[in-house]
Amino acid sequence: MEIKMAETSNKGKDSPELRTFGAVVRRSREAAGLNQTKLAALVNVSRAYVSHVERGATRCRFDFANRLDSALHANGEIVEAWHELLEAIKSIKYATYFVDFPKAELTANLIRVYETHIVNGLFQTESYASAVLKSPDDVATRMYRQKQVLSDPAPKIFVVLEESVLHRQVGTVDVMREQLEYLLELSHRDGIRLQILPTVYVEEARAAFAIATQADRREATYIVNATDGVTSADPADLATLNETFASLQAEALNVRDSRALIRKVIDERWT
Repeated sequence: MEIKMAETSNKGKDSPELRTFGAVVRRSREAAGLNQTKLAALVNVSRAYVSHVERGATRCRFDFANRLDSALHANGEIVEAWHELLEAIKSIKYATYFVDFPKAELTANLIRVYETHIVNGLFQTESYASAVLKSPDDVATRMYRQKQVLSDPAPKIFVVLEESVLHRQVGTVDVMREQLEYLLELSHRDGIRLQILPTVYVEEARAAFAIATQADRREATYIVNATDGVTSADPADLATLNETFASLQAEALNVRDSRALIRKVIDERWT
């Protein structure tokens, strides 16, 4: 069943999530032996702004959280807390379709992806993601998601990517070259199988989708539609998409030939 985007929640400023993040900042500052004035001078903001962040009265951007982490030698604790804050806000702000699949993806031992228009978010370079998403906070979240999913023990990932994605310019020529080089690098990693689908008609393939399979064989899917996407665990949906993915793999180039095609496109179009 399709799930529509929910209205934005009123929860925001001075929320429990913001206060939790602020507490992490305050503890890190106190551990470093600094008062708010000295910390403000280190990160080039007003003391009042540091106070607002620590009290949970405002949400800071990722670059500020990163500066705080460096100034306080927090070893990534503040950055980690910022990402947790952002995920908590998304859970409040958006409908289930937006947040459920990333959770299933994070715990899966097998992920299968079919992409029709752009490189899947798990495989995007930061420059490519920046051209797609525009918002620095959204880019930071995507890079964090990649790090979580692809870190050991990483799931097995099978990707079928339509050939047109290799030719569709996102960002600059340099961005495209870097992105395709990164796809080649990923294709050599253990557990990742990347196949390119030539320009052929596969009747069952109507839209991009991903399937996350857990160790106990439970599955969830994310299906892209015209305006957003749908998360489903319906057995009928999953049965259809499993068959579709098998058909896509059968029509796609094998892994070695896919690498050769990516290299050819880099050399002929993106140099």
